[in-house]
Amino acid sequence: MPEPGPGATALPASLVGAEAGPLEHAIDARWLMAYAAALGETDARYTDTGGTLLAHPLFAVCYEWPAALAVRGHWIPAAVADRVVHATHDLTIHRAPRAGDRLQTRARIVSLEARRPGAFLVTRMETRDADGELVTVTEYGSLYRGVGLEGAGAAPAPRPAAGPVAGADLAEAGDVRVAATLAHVYTECARIWNPIHTDLAHARAAGLPGIILHGTATLALSVSRVLAAKGVDPAAVRRIRARFSGMVPMPSTLSVSAVRQGDALLFGTTCAGAPVITGGVIDLAG
Repeated sequence: MPEPGPGATALPASLVGAEAGPLEHAIDARWLMAYAAALGETDARYTDTGGTLLAHPLFAVCYEWPAALAVRGHWIPAAVADRVVHATHDLTIHRAPRAGDRLQTRARIVSLEARRPGAFLVTRMETRDADGELVTVTEYGSLYRGVGLEGAGAAPAPRPAAGPVAGADLAEAGDVRVAATLAHVYTECARIWNPIHTDLAHARAAGLPGIILHGTATLALSVSRVLAAKGVDPAAVRRIRARFSGMVPMPSTLSVSAVRQGDALLFGTTCAGAPVITGGVIDLAG
């Protein structure tokens, strides 16, 4: 498979099938607790080391980040690397990660297509435990703004599986305060380092008005608010999917809305009246 040159301004269709990994991660109690603390979680199960610590439903983003970086670092041309935004997220939880796990993540580019704003690339990240059993699978959608597509045969992006009826009326689930320092705290606790979230000069050089909150932090905070508002046990979450539709500056306030529909929770999030998460769905164990 040919590799794109460093000066390329388009992504080649031949990237579909490119892989990275396996990358190994040691999951410890400190990491699980820190991630929950960054989100302001107060459920004692997130910090009770006397039993089996509860992993936040979105914790998988922490150990998937090195795999996402590996894909970008090896396969994405340097000339377009800074044009990427996290566009969609679809996480399936086969079983919750636990302290003491040694996990391995493999990443594979499964689709690439041209869209009006740019090239839309989906990476599938599969994480397995020491016995080879699936722990989590994520379809991570990245939009490379203003980037073209070279070559024919790019696979269309996978479409979400049939689920709850979209467009249902959502009810207010509550607000979430985003502190001016949250991106820095989230970076260290999640171990997800991206300078647009913590380095003002870098963010401005990338065309942003200032540092912005991680998309995964916005999603995790929204999920926590929905679960709390609807009285749902986080351990019951089996799948989380959503589209990112805006940026979250700091400080700010997120306003979350949700409705229960069978074994699913539909939700959306706004910031200063503008949508930042749309089409959110949390699937629960039946």
